[in-house]
Amino acid sequence: MEQQRRQVIPIKLKGRIISRGCAKGEVLLSKDPISFLGSVDPKTGVVVEENHVLEGKSIQGKVLVFPHGKGSTVGSYVMYQLKKNGAAPAAIINLETEPIVAVGAIISEIPLVDMLEINPYEVLNNGDLVLVNGNKGYIELIEQETSKAENN
Repeated sequence: MEQQRRQVIPIKLKGRIISRGCAKGEVLLSKDPISFLGSVDPKTGVVVEENHVLEGKSIQGKVLVFPHGKGSTVGSYVMYQLKKNGAAPAAIINLETEPIVAVGAIISEIPLVDMLEINPYEVLNNGDLVLVNGNKGYIELIEQETSKAENN
């Protein structure tokens, strides 16, 4: 008998293409905006901003879901440093991307999709496995985390 595996009907949500490419990874949700300059350590990918919902967590290899960026235009270059250091997220999903995050994702070749047809916070949970397709403009929920209660 399989333990705790939930049958998932794949959910595919269309969105707007910001940065091309495809990546799969575990969801890491933040309802707080992110400033890559000062909020994320470019060497490790750990969120260092005090009182941020993701403080102390690594964004490395994750599908990072956050509403939008904030702060300095240097944040685009910090995203590029994260990529060069192997500490960048696998992909990004935003509610609405602003220019700093868009440029950072594009120069770093991090797939990014925003403006999904359904609010990602209503569908995704920490630990869910998703595919972000920045070539065709959609995300696909592949496997859900077994216990939604753990993520609230």
